[in-house]
Amino acid sequence: MKILIKQAKIVSPSTPLDGQTKDILITKGVITQIKDNIEDKADQIIEHQDLCLSIGWMDMFSDFGDPGYEQKENIESGAKAAAAGGFTDIMLIPNSYPIVDNKSQVEYIIQKAKQVAVNIHPIGAVSKNVAGKELSEMYDMRQSGSIAFSDGINSIQNSGLILKALQYVKSFDGTIIQIADDTSIGNNGLMNEGIISTQMGLPGKPNLAEELMVARDIKLATYAESKLHFTGISSPISLNYIKKAKKSGTMISCSIAPYQIYFCDEDLQAYDANLKLNPPLRNKADMLAIKKALLDGTIDCIASHHLPQHWDNKTCEFEYAKYGMIGLETMFAVLMECGLSYENFVQMQTVNIRNIFGLPIPEIKEGEIASLTLFIPNIEFVFKESMIYSKSKNSPFIGKKLKGKVLGIINKSNIQLNEKYV
Repeated sequence: MKILIKQAKIVSPSTPLDGQTKDILITKGVITQIKDNIEDKADQIIEHQDLCLSIGWMDMFSDFGDPGYEQKENIESGAKAAAAGGFTDIMLIPNSYPIVDNKSQVEYIIQKAKQVAVNIHPIGAVSKNVAGKELSEMYDMRQSGSIAFSDGINSIQNSGLILKALQYVKSFDGTIIQIADDTSIGNNGLMNEGIISTQMGLPGKPNLAEELMVARDIKLATYAESKLHFTGISSPISLNYIKKAKKSGTMISCSIAPYQIYFCDEDLQAYDANLKLNPPLRNKADMLAIKKALLDGTIDCIASHHLPQHWDNKTCEFEYAKYGMIGLETMFAVLMECGLSYENFVQMQTVNIRNIFGLPIPEIKEGEIASLTLFIPNIEFVFKESMIYSKSKNSPFIGKKLKGKVLGIINKSNIQLNEKYV
């Protein structure tokens, strides 16, 4: 099959083609020509005003619910949602049922993912059954294809356990991913602790719960001389700790979720259960500090925190709703709406994220296998439920005006165009 992409602006930071507008011909999944104008016949021609193209985007914190929670999401529906969001590569957290804490579960995901257009990378659990008590079979999982290790939505509380994990993964240059949350502080908190939580009469979780864990884990990573990635960072003090650790040479990286720079705790006053999240939405000053950190390089990449929930788990009293929202399909548009340049977004979600986890970076070059994302950065639109490919619909962005549409992806000799958006 031949695919011809006409007059696409190439967004490829630090490469010679960056900023140039070219025609690109893809034959049987391989880039065969890159020229100013290509007249060859093709089975499919992709042409759109203001079309941009980059190497495939990657996300490092998604839940596809497979196996065990397929009523919320499965690998097939999750892959469609990922492609609609522009992602060719997805890292899956281990919080399925059973937990991904052994090589059999890693191999199950890898085998099942062969049939979809997106590259699926399993994250192995640090502890058995993500219980935080005993190390899992990390080496075996690494050999089977796990590219990083985390207890996912469960923050590792035991200092000795995470230290052992950090020391263990050094043997194969692995990375530990952690949501920083000291659960002994504000354990019953339903939202950020502050003026809004008091006005709403809801128990709060303070920034301190995150900050203590970040400080502890930086010390442990420094001692172990190992790689640690924090995701979902929400406190300015945490960001300062991370910035200092980076300057000192500690192998620390961090990511935020898109909703953390769009919403703040004031948006919870309508008790929207789709905004019940962990880490919780912080106050407006914290939100603005996170936005600033996006521009100064403290934040290395964005993590979707795509956590689908069944309708029953969100259409209920706020107290009983489960945490999380879907985020893959809106990530790009939310970041564009919040003022991040698409060049910086591409750098973060293509180069930065792959460097963190030691993955090869695809190239836009003749003879290379095509791993591409097609997008139109400046189109404004209203996000509707009918646009969602995910099985779950728990998105607080439904009805919101956003900017920047993804046209689709070309990956693994497959093309998946986003018919619902454009």
